[in-house]
Amino acid sequence: MENKARFKKHIRYAFRILHIDNMPHVMKYGLVHNDSPFARDSFVPIGDMSVMDARSTKQLPDGSFLSEYIPFYFGPRSPMLYNIQNGNGILTKKEPDEIVYCVIRIEDVINSDLHCVFTDGHALNNMSKFYSKSDLQRLDSLVKIEDVYATYWFNQSPWDDRKRKKEAELLFKDEIPPQFIVGFLVYSEKALEKMISYGIPKDKIIVKPEYYY
Repeated sequence: MENKARFKKHIRYAFRILHIDNMPHVMKYGLVHNDSPFARDSFVPIGDMSVMDARSTKQLPDGSFLSEYIPFYFGPRSPMLYNIQNGNGILTKKEPDEIVYCVIRIEDVINSDLHCVFTDGHALNNMSKFYSKSDLQRLDSLVKIEDVYATYWFNQSPWDDRKRKKEAELLFKDEIPPQFIVGFLVYSEKALEKMISYGIPKDKIIVKPEYYY
């Protein structure tokens, strides 16, 4: 069981993981949709295409589709990251040095004009509920920090719900401008040096190996 005393009181950040070679594009254009005029053909994907396909058919309460949104997680070490680092027969295994967290601040989202919604679990799971941007004011009562920051998330029984809760999502209909990203997390000094070589200021990068598998 997780030691809840170690968790901060509030969920303050959201995280999106991308391949490190996409960072120059992110710094110039921000986080964009696949069909954006600012999207690039040389973008390096790391996600599961079967999940992406499923998201294109998942309809939200307002009639839009999940694939129209840019997803973030409320905590680190997602099950998706585990699959990316280990490979699962569908995904090509990626080394942790290749993966970067783009970090945004929840308070900035609340105070912005960006259109977003969020969930209390994986957005493809029918048990998960969708909430509007205005509900971010009470985020901590809807998404528990001990769930999204949990170290152990494998379901232990058919009734266990920890994996779904771990994957609660913040979903943006709008594209995220580069200045909205408050920082980046990387696995090692090697990754830090590569980020710096891309022109990213060192003070915006934190080496955080504990956020990887």
